[in-house]
Amino acid sequence: MVKNPCHIERRFNPTYRKEGDLIIAGFLSLFVKVQVSMDKVFFKMCPFWIYALPTSMFKQYHHFLALQYAVDEINKNPYLLPNTTLGYQLLNNFHLEKLAVESSLIWLSGRGPIIPNYSCDKQSNSVAVIGGMSATLSMAMATILELYKVPQLHHILKSINSVNKAIDESHEEGAQPAAEIYDILNYKSFPDQIEALVKVGEVYPLAQRFTIMEEDIDWPEDFNQTPTSRCNLKCGPGFKKTALERQPKCCYACTPCPEGTISNQTDAEQCLQCLEDQYPNRERDHCLPRTRTFLAYEELLGMTLASAAICFSLLTVLVLGVFVKHRDTPIVKANNRSLSYTLLVSLTLCFLCSLLFIGHPTTATCLLRQTTFAVVFTVAVSSILAKTITVVLAFRATRPGSRLRSWLGSAASYSLIFTCTLIQMCLCGIWLGTSPPFLEMDIHSEPGSIIIQCNEGSLLIFYCVLGYMALLALASFTVAFLARNLPDTFNEAKFLTFSMLVFCSVWISFLPSYQSSKGKAIVALEVFAILTSSAGILTCIFVPKCFVILLRSDQNTLGILKKKANP
Repeated sequence: MVKNPCHIERRFNPTYRKEGDLIIAGFLSLFVKVQVSMDKVFFKMCPFWIYALPTSMFKQYHHFLALQYAVDEINKNPYLLPNTTLGYQLLNNFHLEKLAVESSLIWLSGRGPIIPNYSCDKQSNSVAVIGGMSATLSMAMATILELYKVPQLHHILKSINSVNKAIDESHEEGAQPAAEIYDILNYKSFPDQIEALVKVGEVYPLAQRFTIMEEDIDWPEDFNQTPTSRCNLKCGPGFKKTALERQPKCCYACTPCPEGTISNQTDAEQCLQCLEDQYPNRERDHCLPRTRTFLAYEELLGMTLASAAICFSLLTVLVLGVFVKHRDTPIVKANNRSLSYTLLVSLTLCFLCSLLFIGHPTTATCLLRQTTFAVVFTVAVSSILAKTITVVLAFRATRPGSRLRSWLGSAASYSLIFTCTLIQMCLCGIWLGTSPPFLEMDIHSEPGSIIIQCNEGSLLIFYCVLGYMALLALASFTVAFLARNLPDTFNEAKFLTFSMLVFCSVWISFLPSYQSSKGKAIVALEVFAILTSSAGILTCIFVPKCFVILLRSDQNTLGILKKKANP
């Protein structure tokens, strides 16, 4: 009685198997054969193999990874092979034709050593062979496998041009492996499972990488189907690769792109800078167009401020008309009507100069708006200073033998105004001559915006101009405060004190806000400060007088004023 050869002791197991309901065999070339005489050992003893160096192995090792990944993904998808698990069995061809034939016989026997015409695999659930990593190995295997009607899946690339064509037309060829899988697996009569496997070529095109066999050719250096080695996930768009200290090149960290830069591809080496008129989106994976911003007349804030400036200027002109019409009344004469006219004209210009700050900035408006504001405000504040000095001198000059009467005329008051304004004009001239304001595009203050604004040039001279106006306002406030208790005939000192108190409070509050604001908010704050301080002067000084002139005309008589002066 002949002993069953399947009971022969298994001396080695030259395969690796992952169990499943269906098994696909993969004939790879993961190892190299030692240099021994093949004629003496072929079919007579176990093959000897050694591990290759990583540099020579890596190109073949990725075939195993692709097969393993595809099988795992298919098993995780409940719609491809429902209630069925796909497995695989790996065998080695050792880069040699003879050993490819021997590996085929080992697979047919189900174990090693080779047992021709016997199948020792009781499960018998193998459905197909993915065979040969080259055309030569595939043909050598086909010589044996076709005798046993074993379906063999492979794709022979005849030349480097066919490789390029296969890559370029990978999407079109994706359907062909699916059809081949269908035809091959049909031999095993698994109709339900085969229908699901046909979808694999469409859902998991990665499986095609191990269906493309390489011919024995020399590949160019720039042609490499090998995936990049890594110890981590890929860096997505918006990130860049950062090398890790004392780690291999394949190990790196993914760091977000710095502010103002993007990366729009996977595993970017460097982040890209957006153009000046663009900015990165929140994910920093592409650039968006910037919007140009300035304090425009069309927007609500600009329209409100411009309307307020025009209304206050018209109101000031109306007050000036009332004073001119009632110029011969005692209350207008008693408060130095010529200085009142000058102050009202300068306040009108103060309101109107705020319009230079609204709208699209230009080189001309940048040069004019701060200097015009400085000069007209200096005229207004120096007029108030002249009025307060006149009040004090008028009271002092009433004493017998006083020499101050010569300083009560209009000439002395206008000389003071002219001198104060001339100093401010000199400061503005130095400003324009050395470091004038200029138009600039600010792309850094607000993400997503290009702020069109005026750069003030020399901040030192700018603050000197503001400081000079503050010095005049402080002097006016001090003199008016000291003259607040003079007789009622000269009670304008009280209103001058309040007007300067409002003026100083507004600009003291403006400076910190100016330092902490950006973009058009700075312009809006300065316009608001101009309108508020000018309106404070107009209200505190002239509204009480207009009330008496228009509504209490019975009190606008010389007798009433003398009675108040001598109670």
